[in-house]
Amino acid sequence: MSTSILFDKSSIQGATRFAKTERSFELSLPTLVSGIDATGNEFKEYTELASISAQEAIFWLDSGVTIGSKLKLSLDVPKTVLLESDLKLEITGRVTFVKADQSSDKKQLISLRLEKKYKINPLHSKKI
Repeated sequence: MSTSILFDKSSIQGATRFAKTERSFELSLPTLVSGIDATGNEFKEYTELASISAQEAIFWLDSGVTIGSKLKLSLDVPKTVLLESDLKLEITGRVTFVKADQSSDKKQLISLRLEKKYKINPLHSKKI
């Protein structure tokens, strides 16, 4: 499902009239999201990434989070023609947009502004 249909970007707080164009990829990668929810409790929830770019990740979440919350994403990146082995990408960011949707399997659509720091680890370590 296209994330552009899910919400109107003009309603995002702090959105500028002339946004920079950035390559975004619509992916369904398994993702573990962890952080502090709206009630102050730690949570870990499995979901699927809907879209990702160099600056933003979009996904659905059952756990209630608020704008400004810091979340950590752990994505399992499968091997491809160019990538020899499976990898785990760990990246953090701050919630910039939350939209409740009762018609979805998950309760909230989340937009996360990604930090520039990230960690890449092999998914399975090989023994020599």
